[in-house]
Amino acid sequence: MLENPFGQVLVALVTPFTADGEVDWPGVERHIDSVITAGADGIVVSGTTGETSTLTDPEKLRLVEVARDVAAGRAKIIQGGGSNETAHAIELYKKSAHAADGVMIVTPYYNKPTQAGLLTHFRMVADATDLPVILYDIPGRTGVPIRYETILRAAKHPNIVAVKDAKGDFSEVSRVLNQTDLLYFSGDDANVLPHLAIGAVGLIGVTANVAAAPYRTIVDAVNRGDLATATAQHRLLEPLVRAVMTHVPGTVAAKYVLHGLGRIGSPRVRLPLVGPEEAEAAVIEDELALVHDVAGVDFKRFRPDRNAAAGGALPKVAGTTR
Repeated sequence: MLENPFGQVLVALVTPFTADGEVDWPGVERHIDSVITAGADGIVVSGTTGETSTLTDPEKLRLVEVARDVAAGRAKIIQGGGSNETAHAIELYKKSAHAADGVMIVTPYYNKPTQAGLLTHFRMVADATDLPVILYDIPGRTGVPIRYETILRAAKHPNIVAVKDAKGDFSEVSRVLNQTDLLYFSGDDANVLPHLAIGAVGLIGVTANVAAAPYRTIVDAVNRGDLATATAQHRLLEPLVRAVMTHVPGTVAAKYVLHGLGRIGSPRVRLPLVGPEEAEAAVIEDELALVHDVAGVDFKRFRPDRNAAAGGALPKVAGTTR
C-alpha cells in the first residue's frame, strides 16, 4: 500500500454562510480550527458537503487558502471542488495547487460519461497537477459509478493514489485493495468501521463536522487492533449519523446541528438546498435525543432555530463559471 499523504480522519467540511447566504469567512476559520482541535488530520474544502455546486470559483480558491492558513501544518488540505467540465476542473486544481496538499476528483455528474470518458477525465486532471489525487466514487449523486476495471486502469497513473468510496460495495473494495496499491477512504458515515475493517485507511466524513473526536478514537483503535473500542464508538455515533445523513441532505442537517450547538452563526444553505421543514427538523431532533456519551458533543445545550434554517439563500454573485 502507498504512503498516505492525506491523513486518516478527514472532514468533508461544511461552508458556513451568513444569514443572507454569503460565505462567513470568520465562521469558516473557527470551524476549521475546531475540527482540527477535535482530532481531524485532513480537511476537504468545497466538496459536496461544502456546497461546491453553488460556490463561485473565487470562493473555492479562497476556501483552500483560508484552510491552509488556519491549519498551519496541523492538517492536510484537500481541494474537493471539481467540475463536470474537464477543462474547468483542470483550471481549478491548477489555481489551488499552491495552497493544497491534495485534490479530490469527483466523477463527472449529469453528463453521464462512459467509463472511457471517466478515465480520460481522471487522467487529464491528474496530469495537470503534481499533487496526490483522490477519486470520488459516488454514483448516487453523479449517476455513474467508477467500475472496477476503470479503477484498476486509473490506479496506474502515478498521481492517482486513493479512492473515496460512497458506493457501498465492500466486495469491490476488497477486490481493488487486493490488486492495487490504492488507499481507500470511507465516504459513507454509517460504514466507516466496516470499511476500516477490510482495509480502508480512513474516512472523509460529514458527521465529523459535528463530532470529529469519536472518529479519531475509531481510527486509532483500529490501528492498534482494538476492535472492542472501535465498535463501542461506532455504536455511540449511530444515532448522530442517522440524524445527519438520513432525513435531509447531509449538508443541511450538519449545519442545522452545528448552529443548534452554537458552533456556526447561521444554518443557512444556498438554493436549491433549503433548510429542514418542520417535520424534518422534528425527526432530526428526535434522533439527536438518542445521542449520549459522544465525545465533544453536548446536546443538553442544543438550541435549534427552525426559523433561521428555513428556506435557502441566493448569493449576491451567482454561478460557478470561470
